Amino acid sequence: MTGSSRPSVVVLDYGSGNVHSAVKALEAAGADVELTGDRRKALEADGLLVPGVGAFSAVMEQLSTSRGGEVIDRRLAGGRKVMGICVGMQILFERGVERGVDTEGLGEWPGVVTELDAPVLPHIGWNTVDAPEDSVLFRGIRNERFYFVHSYAAQDWELEVMPPFHEPALTWAEHGTRFLAAVENGPLSATQFHPEKSGDAGIRLLANWVGSLTSD
Repeated sequence: MTGSSRPSVVVLDYGSGNVHSAVKALEAAGADVELTGDRRKALEADGLLVPGVGAFSAVMEQLSTSRGGEVIDRRLAGGRKVMGICVGMQILFERGVERGVDTEGLGEWPGVVTELDAPVLPHIGWNTVDAPEDSVLFRGIRNERFYFVHSYAAQDWELEVMPPFHEPALTWAEHGTRFLAAVENGPLSATQFHPEKSGDAGIRLLANWVGSLTSD
């Protein structure tokens, strides 16, 4: 926590776009937000948000250059919360395959990010999601619509969780085929859609995440 009563969140600045709208949305959601690539600040904040736009391979190259993947891994090893958005969700999986380019991801979750089998790509616009009742992120907003901009996604969930660990909360959506719209797995959460572009529902989702940072 910072000196204020608001949880501290670092938006990881590693060269990806779309960061300033995420900062503003998190501030509206009740966080004390800083946009920085400073490793110490990213490790010490109550929450770390990892944005991501563009190609999987480009985002991974930027993260590698900035050593952002190490920050994410260290936080998770200590049970400290991290949230990924859009390609910031995709790179949490083992691999991404885009236009024939097979790129290694961070490997926090098993599985491969691939192109959606849909008549129209990219998937742009508002869509409903199928969130589980025990979801923290979607508490009070399970019937809302969220804003997507993507052609690729994780379409299967391969991680097997054994007791005493809790089963992850998986949220699905459909565009041509079913894909993962969000995952909540211990300290690691992510959304394929853009909460910062999803109006009041997106702010409420971020507020649910921000509220969870100091409630455990």
